[in-house]
Amino acid sequence: VLGENRKLLIFKLAEVPRRSRGRGVILQRYAKGGLADARVFTLSEGLATRSGERIRTFTELGPWIGRRANAGRLPPSGFPRSNRFN
Repeated sequence: VLGENRKLLIFKLAEVPRRSRGRGVILQRYAKGGLADARVFTLSEGLATRSGERIRTFTELGPWIGRRANAGRLPPSGFPRSNRFN
């Protein structure tokens, strides 16, 4: 997940509980702002993002892996400034 505050957090999909319809789950903690974008991907394949015509794949994601509802960290250099996983 990526917050409006430009913080990236990667966690396992199994950490997201199933809830009845209409009930929410905290994906990431925010002091201000909210969720900008979210994506499901396979860690072994890396996180692919598009910047213009170029596609970058980030594979060294260890510092951004955490538990669901943590604050996250600033994304790696070269990550799109649009706060979107295009």
